[in-house]
Amino acid sequence: MEQDMFIIREARPEEAALISELAQRSKAYWGYNEAFLAAARADLTITPEYITTYCVFVLEKQGHVLGFYSLKDEEQDGEILLDNLFLDPEAIGHGHGKRLWEHAIANAKQRGCHTMVLISEPFAEGFYLSRGAERVGMVASGVVEGRLLPLMRVALK
Repeated sequence: MEQDMFIIREARPEEAALISELAQRSKAYWGYNEAFLAAARADLTITPEYITTYCVFVLEKQGHVLGFYSLKDEEQDGEILLDNLFLDPEAIGHGHGKRLWEHAIANAKQRGCHTMVLISEPFAEGFYLSRGAERVGMVASGVVEGRLLPLMRVALK
């Protein structure tokens, strides 16, 4: 019965600031210092234009947004990028990441994609591995010079 209280719906442009703040709180959950979080702020900012351009969905319970994900079509045919998947810190560890992940997978399949790629937060890599993604490389962080992030891929069957 508890699952019925959660809905996943398309994000609205007027929720951009709320979603951005959620992403920043989620990143801070991992214990990063203020300098890192300040440097990452631009990367964690979701604009109204982003929401109207890309596929952005939120998970909410009784009107309270607990998390979100976004997908971007890639240049390669049949491949989609999971650009964001964030949970409010209070929602971590309660199965909500799995809910969002499964919705994103179903959404990507519905769009005719055969592969989803993502650049993982290092602390979240285990979550993605447990969901069937595999690390296929490392990419440079756009926030901290010299920092490498896991590049992951999951085949959509």
